[in-house]
Amino acid sequence: MKLITIIKVGEPIEKGLKRYKQKINKLNLIKYYKEKQYYIKPSKIKRLKRFRKQYLIKKKIYEQN
Repeated sequence: MKLITIIKVGEPIEKGLKRYKQKINKLNLIKYYKEKQYYIKPSKIKRLKRFRKQYLIKKKIYEQN
């Protein structure tokens, strides 16, 4: 997908910016670059995934009761 957004003559710039932001959100670029701001060790990533999974399981059980 191209990140180029063409703004037509007479079109408000805010509308063009909104389309541009939607393209970026669709590609998850912001999330990707936020994750790449600093290095996270692979073991830390695994640990965070495990804690996230445990949290979701507890949340699901709590919502059922």
